[in-house]
Amino acid sequence: MNRYEIMYIIAAALDDEAKDSVMETVEGIIADGGEVVKTNRIGLKKLSYPIRKKNEGYYVLVEFKAPADLPKELDRRLRISDDVVRHLIINMDDDKDVA
Repeated sequence: MNRYEIMYIIAAALDDEAKDSVMETVEGIIADGGEVVKTNRIGLKKLSYPIRKKNEGYYVLVEFKAPADLPKELDRRLRISDDVVRHLIINMDDDKDVA
């Protein structure tokens, strides 16, 4: 199992229940084949530039362990979600210093 980190931005216009539902969906996708290590709800922040005419977003950072094929499925499902404005998945095992 590889270590990954995903940061995603949920549309700020959603109510708290809808935001919680999106977070549960993401964690559910991860839990199907991997393990959620830590979830950090960063909260509402102003975006650096407008995305789809939105100026604010609710940021969430999740650390997880999963096999190599799970991030591809997670990426696919988040791309088609209207509630997720942006997302980025990073393989933490590739961050080792090469000296």
